[in-house]
Amino acid sequence: MRALIQRVKKGSVEVDNRVVSNINQGIVLFIGIENSDDENDINWISQKVSQLRIFDDEKKIMNKSLIDIDGEILIISQFTLHALTKKGNRPSYIKAAKSEFAKNIYDDFLKEISKKLNKTPKAGVFGADMLVKIENDGPVTIFMDSKNKSI
Repeated sequence: MRALIQRVKKGSVEVDNRVVSNINQGIVLFIGIENSDDENDINWISQKVSQLRIFDDEKKIMNKSLIDIDGEILIISQFTLHALTKKGNRPSYIKAAKSEFAKNIYDDFLKEISKKLNKTPKAGVFGADMLVKIENDGPVTIFMDSKNKSI
């Protein structure tokens, strides 16, 4: 599972010109799911995201987590995080999970992060063509890969 974390002042997602979710201060989280993802990947990413200290404390040092600031989270499924670009100019998405499997993992991820944050996350519409609006704060953007924890 891959995650792209963006610290935001606000974020929203539209489907068919209708806002389906929006948040204020917090994280917009894009997740890419691959066929080998399972409960371990869900647990690792959700734990890291919920406790990642990327919000400023009183001294303007990134020392607080989403939990500490009682921030909001907007989670968007994004298969393009698994793009392979080594050959040619057209990305390959062969590593991205097929829709049915990915939807199950995505739903399980939403449930797990809800437990970790003790609140219901906001979400996009799985598989839809979405317009995501982000007011990135910092900017702070962090990439994680549950299969490569050293990055």
